[in-house]
Amino acid sequence: MRILITGRRGQVGWELARALPSLGEVTALGHDGLDLADAGDIRAKISALRPDVIVNAAAYTAVGRAESEPDLAHAVNARAPGVLAEEAARCDALLVHYSTDYVFDGTKTSPYVEDDAPNPLSVYGRSKLAGERAVQASGCRHIILRTAWVYAARGKNFLLTILRLAAERPELRVVDDQFGAPTSAPSIAGATAAILDAVARGNGAQGVFHLAAAGRTTWHGFATLVVGGMPPPRPIVLAIPSSEYPTAARRPGNSCLDTTRLSATFGIRLRDWREEAQRVLTDLHATATLDHHER
Repeated sequence: MRILITGRRGQVGWELARALPSLGEVTALGHDGLDLADAGDIRAKISALRPDVIVNAAAYTAVGRAESEPDLAHAVNARAPGVLAEEAARCDALLVHYSTDYVFDGTKTSPYVEDDAPNPLSVYGRSKLAGERAVQASGCRHIILRTAWVYAARGKNFLLTILRLAAERPELRVVDDQFGAPTSAPSIAGATAAILDAVARGNGAQGVFHLAAAGRTTWHGFATLVVGGMPPPRPIVLAIPSSEYPTAARRPGNSCLDTTRLSATFGIRLRDWREEAQRVLTDLHATATLDHHER
């Protein structure tokens, strides 16, 4: 397979560039190689590369800032996926596109299934939902993977923020009334590789699938696990309601995603979120130790 990855410098894109070469010839492009705000650039790159698979890991992910930059968020999260999808249809490529739990309003009391009605609360959520619909309307072969609470050992994410703040402060105040499953970028990339392997073997399934770690927690629960693995002295992690931590964008109270369809279709089920987080923390510790010895 000839595989094109967008968003090479992002958390998921970086892991995809490591996970997918075993499946074929991979071209991974960052913003310097592909301007997603430029439809002409997208069309030219895909026309030149003629990929069999396009994996769109590029996105505008600054949830709060999107409230004041709606046009940019829409350009990257909605219009660009639509152009990618049109070009995928033109060259009969499969488009794998990532979406988010933020397409839902979080009022459901059980995990969301793929057919639940979206009702995004934020500019970011609305832009991602528009991207999903543009892909679906294009007529291209597509797999849309909704995931949640993404983090990795690199980039900007909650886990790294907590580690930084824990080294600076004696006390952390973290929201304890928003529920979800922290999902690591390496696991998302690994699941994507397994899906593409299944496609190569003849699995023609298409549509929307939920991809998230097993189990559930709150941001406070996630922070407690992260801090608990640090050497003492550790900061106190206090639980607070969302009302005590106002943000520019509203977040869903329930971000839990039901992954039954993914498991039934591709035989993929991610590990419990705690195990995923421990693996990332172990990798971070090993990297820090190696860096220390090399200095």
